[in-house]
Amino acid sequence: MNPTKALRVHPGHPAHLDDVDPADTLGVSRDDAEHALADDLNALQDLQQRLFAEGSRSLLVVLQAMDAGGKDGTIRHVFGPLNPQGVHVAGFAKPTEHELARDYLWRVHARVPERGSIGVFNRSHYEDVLIVRVANLMPKRVWSKRYDHINAFERRLADEGTTILKFFLHVSAPEQLERLKKRLTHPNKGWKFNAYDWEKRKKRPQFLAAYEDALTKCSTDHAPWFIIPADHKWFRNHAIAHIVRETLEGMDPKPRKLDATPEEVERLLAIED
Repeated sequence: MNPTKALRVHPGHPAHLDDVDPADTLGVSRDDAEHALADDLNALQDLQQRLFAEGSRSLLVVLQAMDAGGKDGTIRHVFGPLNPQGVHVAGFAKPTEHELARDYLWRVHARVPERGSIGVFNRSHYEDVLIVRVANLMPKRVWSKRYDHINAFERRLADEGTTILKFFLHVSAPEQLERLKKRLTHPNKGWKFNAYDWEKRKKRPQFLAAYEDALTKCSTDHAPWFIIPADHKWFRNHAIAHIVRETLEGMDPKPRKLDATPEEVERLLAIED
């Protein structure tokens, strides 16, 4: 089954996370997924080079998830093998005082990928209808208007040449708990420990409700959402790499033509050491 079609949230259709099994693999085995990932990464390296050489469009990938949902792992396994000169990762933690002194989209717009590059958002502008809503940082009359703001913002980016893909990494409550516990025991994961993550887990139903609204109201033809079953990391990587590859193939970037006259080419080719 094609992940691009199977996992997309179609505009106008409500997103029901209870209907999506976080452990689903669409019938794909781990061996097949890992072989497909290797093939997709090989293709992505070529497509990224072509996008960079074209220099007129960009790709923005938005990653959202509950805590321990796998955003860092996705970046490492799907985008890590690409040329770092053409991939730019932006993380959006708690806004600084400098950022809070401006509108909430200001800091996001400043991190949009430049033409020819791939941008990856580790969290994003959607935090302003997620944590802001669940933690009551703003009244409903404020955050409820932001779905329209976000749609308009993404429409503008698309009109200016940025293709947008948005992925919600959907992990089950037991898998999330297991991953959070590893941060307490694994010697290389302790740095990720944050007591607030455990507090937020108590509000999982509220977060999932907020995600469902964001997925439903902000999945558009120009900026689609995909719900990625993410209990199995190998399937998560396979599905996202496949969707990114298909999207770039659809963009079909073409490197700029040689900026030299036939006479110049002939003269340069004739030079000998």
